Amino acid sequence: MKISIIGGGNMGEAILVAVLKQGLSTPQEIVVSDISKARRDYLKKKYGVAVTLDNLAAVAGAEIVILAIKPQILFDVLTELHNEVKPEQLVLSIIAGARLNTIVNGLNHNKVVRSMPNTPAQIGEGMTVWTATPEVTLKQKKQAKAILGVMGEEIYTAEEKFLDMATAVSGSGPAYVFYFVESLIEAALHLGFTPDVAEKLVRQTFLGATHLLQKSAKPPAELRRNVTSPGGTTAAAIEQLEKGGLNKLVALAVAAAFKRAKELGK
Repeated sequence: MKISIIGGGNMGEAILVAVLKQGLSTPQEIVVSDISKARRDYLKKKYGVAVTLDNLAAVAGAEIVILAIKPQILFDVLTELHNEVKPEQLVLSIIAGARLNTIVNGLNHNKVVRSMPNTPAQIGEGMTVWTATPEVTLKQKKQAKAILGVMGEEIYTAEEKFLDMATAVSGSGPAYVFYFVESLIEAALHLGFTPDVAEKLVRQTFLGATHLLQKSAKPPAELRRNVTSPGGTTAAAIEQLEKGGLNKLVALAVAAAFKRAKELGK
């Protein structure tokens, strides 16, 4: 599978690592373009792939062109590649907020997959929601599914509106988790734990809880109730979270992220 990755940052590297690890492609079949010379040198040395500053050279001959750039430079890249992507090539975008019609019109190319992965894709534990234009062939959909699948779990949707929703939930979701971890570590410090002990307690608690959630057939609410004995310590803590309106705050946070995702798409 000949792949061109436009943008060699963290997510671009995550895709590179995943496709190489799972044997979907080889270093000889991959070209990565990036504006940073230091980044290009790093990727070439570590993975043995071809690197370039020239996006036009990168896409030439590729079966799949992966757009892994920041939203802020999307317009410049689309302008540069306008009319340069061949009709048979597949364009796979992981750019937050970038709608299908934006990419289709910007490139003058109609075979486009839009996806929303998240940062755990860097360790093969990501969650990606994706969709495609009608012109994308069945073979190309299978190729896209394979690439996104090696980064973790993937869900295909025929309706693009779910991409902005996924951006607000799973795309931004790891940050919500990390923020709660930060807060719990800080609370542990206030109780009197040393920083190293506080962090170990919280990290392992989250790791164990998420693994239990993944492996158990029980819904989260039931797992929570199993920990929460009436009149016990956990019940006292949950009562405070409810008084503070945690559910409402989470809903407001996700709604704000969803609104911003739609704004970025414009």
